[in-house]
Amino acid sequence: MILPLAGAVTPWALAGLGVGVGLGGAGVAWLCTRRRDRRIGSPEDVAAAAESALTGFTVAGGVVGADGQGALAVATDGRVAAVKLHGRRMVVREIPWARVRSTTKGIVAEVEGRFGPVMLAGVDVLDIRRLAPR
Repeated sequence: MILPLAGAVTPWALAGLGVGVGLGGAGVAWLCTRRRDRRIGSPEDVAAAAESALTGFTVAGGVVGADGQGALAVATDGRVAAVKLHGRRMVVREIPWARVRSTTKGIVAEVEGRFGPVMLAGVDVLDIRRLAPR
């Protein structure tokens, strides 16, 4: 037996469905605009983050990758810190100089654990040599 469809869907049900679809679309649009391209701004931002995260770390210089996703900061005493974005904030880890290496895409700072490698796209070896302690 076939049920009659005429009158089965009320105008209120259609209005509720329309509101639900509209709210769902607004939610997806909000999520898309919320995930803007986040970047590390400048070496000064990196210096401020490194000095606040590491005790006794006075920054002598810093460099930010071209894509703004990774950076290095060098202290006056020769220590080096790798900085990368984690959500909206910058996360800093101190690493030895031996873990900083050059690749064809830029500089990679190998950090142990869950932090992972920090890639400085477009940064040259000469940029790092200017920062290295003498």
